[in-house]
Amino acid sequence: MIRSDVLVIGAGLSGLMAAYVSAKRGKRVTLLTYGEGTLTVNSGVIDFLGYDSAHRRVLNLQEAIGRLSAEHPYYKIGSKALGEAADCFKELVSRYGMPYVGSLDKNQMVITAVGTEKPTGLAPKMLAAGEVLPGKKRIVVVRVRGLKDFYGEIMVENLKKTLGEKLIYESIEIKTNLADGRDFTTQDVARWLDAPEGRQSFVAQLGTVKKDGRTLIVVPQILGTFGTSAYQELCAELTADLVETTCLPPSVNGMRLQRIFLDELRVLGVDIIGNSKAIRAAFDGKRASAVIAKTVSNERLYYADKFILATGGFYSGGITMRDFEQPKEMVFGLPVAFTAGEKNWSNAELFSDRPQGFAKAGIRVDDSLRPADSAGAALFENIYVVGRNLAGYDFCFEHSGNGVAIGSAYKAACM
Repeated sequence: MIRSDVLVIGAGLSGLMAAYVSAKRGKRVTLLTYGEGTLTVNSGVIDFLGYDSAHRRVLNLQEAIGRLSAEHPYYKIGSKALGEAADCFKELVSRYGMPYVGSLDKNQMVITAVGTEKPTGLAPKMLAAGEVLPGKKRIVVVRVRGLKDFYGEIMVENLKKTLGEKLIYESIEIKTNLADGRDFTTQDVARWLDAPEGRQSFVAQLGTVKKDGRTLIVVPQILGTFGTSAYQELCAELTADLVETTCLPPSVNGMRLQRIFLDELRVLGVDIIGNSKAIRAAFDGKRASAVIAKTVSNERLYYADKFILATGGFYSGGITMRDFEQPKEMVFGLPVAFTAGEKNWSNAELFSDRPQGFAKAGIRVDDSLRPADSAGAALFENIYVVGRNLAGYDFCFEHSGNGVAIGSAYKAACM
């Protein structure tokens, strides 16, 4: 019989964070994962709240979070747990050589892959454009020949709109030793820059660029696959500040973050079970007793005293809806709260100035993050719900996804 103190289902950011905090508190933890998790398609920056309900950019995070409705996950998490989660996260990534900057006090700015601004709460130093932009006079955008989904000329035009016409803008293309005749990704280029030869070539090809304290070099998400060693070396060699943009998948920064969590979970003795899809649960009254997971060859039971559900909601198949207005949570059969009526399910425009009804669907929880009925009473004593499974928020509209992920994971692990 396989038994743990805590069983975490799902290996996205909320699942990894829940497993980490649980293990750090001395619990025996099993992490069940069916796929690779979502961090490979996740920017890895921690958006707490970028926009309010009127889609105005949030300047004072604490104040804006305090104005959210009682149905929002942050109301259940509470400011104390959210602050502790941010500190816990920053301590972990700093220990692995990838410090994040920022706080819960105010948003900062990162640059997107098309040259627009994105507000976020915490970002690794190599993405934190707002930290290094003051005083800059020249922006140099680096293009990589053959790289998919990064268009330097479009970025320059949008940066002019974002940062203003008074700055000097320049674009330069570099070549790699990657195979000619095929498209490659940011991950491929990051691996090239992991090697000393790649970094030397990068510096040499930027030799014509005037580099000084007033120059900012903007690159795709390519500055090495782990930590900040490549970033630090290149900044020193070029005598200029570098900053990465966010990017389309695969996300190199998400992979860096995933590697940190997985390495730390192994150090803490977490039992990571891959290729196992949780399909149903066993119950003893108001307590879950086990989860049944399906592998390629058989089904296995995983017993635990506590269960943390981090299966990603609609976005990762944790919640499905094959028949309209009959959404289903796939492991415990928990009731799903959602906006009724087809006309309220979505807006005509995907990226509109209003939240999407479908995006706010999820599991209603009590103040301990246990699944609750419409009156707020807990349905089960030892099941906790985290991340995008939670009802009451549109992470895409608000830019709040990773903040809810680490905050809810931290609180659930501490309950």
